[in-house]
Amino acid sequence: MKTDYEFLTTEINGHILEVTINRPDVMNSLHPPSHLEFDEVWNEFAKDEDLWVGIVTGSGDRAFSAGNDLKYQAAGGDRTIGMAESGFAGLTSRFNLNKPIIAAVNGVAMGGGFEIALACDLIIASDNARFALPEPKVGLAALAGGLQRLPRQIGMKNAMGMMLTGRHVGAEEAKELGFVNEVVPQADLMDAARRWASEIEACSPMSIRATKEVAYKNLDESDLEKSMQNGNYPAVQALYKSEDFIEGPVAFAEKRAPNWKGK
Repeated sequence: MKTDYEFLTTEINGHILEVTINRPDVMNSLHPPSHLEFDEVWNEFAKDEDLWVGIVTGSGDRAFSAGNDLKYQAAGGDRTIGMAESGFAGLTSRFNLNKPIIAAVNGVAMGGGFEIALACDLIIASDNARFALPEPKVGLAALAGGLQRLPRQIGMKNAMGMMLTGRHVGAEEAKELGFVNEVVPQADLMDAARRWASEIEACSPMSIRATKEVAYKNLDESDLEKSMQNGNYPAVQALYKSEDFIEGPVAFAEKRAPNWKGK
């Protein structure tokens, strides 16, 4: 995978890809060129059979991402560079990625920064993390998926309480509301995110992809029987045909750790 990005850094540990937003001087806010770099990173992540789990975080200890770089826009930044079709940070409009991504939120996750985290499958937060969709305070709206994802993740009343006021929510309250999986001290954030990633890495990547696909595709399906009878899941079909589907039971019977292939 390419490593010489201008606004991001990448690191690979085993089957885990770590992506860090590297714009600490603007609290890791994003502008069109950085969105395009993110799009490229996640495209490569999706194609690489040796990469099974992703982690995204922000550089420094002040911000995961403050969202859209309004100063770049106000200063007349290059408007010929459009937003990637995959959305904010290459994630918010990306609906075909069955590999799990963990958001390691350090400090501020505001507006589009919060929307990046909501588009991830798990959120691990430092104890100084703060979340908000404050767009209405500046005459905007959270239109990169925040208005759709937050109600689905914490219920309409809790979500409206955040969205209609733009109020800031701390890490512990975020966990109580249900959109954060774990809160840890700032110094332990990446260790915690890597621990979650390693636990996922220990499972069959084919099973993980099937699990993610089925869970998200049936998020709004109220008919349980219909949901369970739906056989139109490419990741499930791929699981059935994979080497992992054979390896798992054999390893269990032989009382050894499985040797997952991811194919």
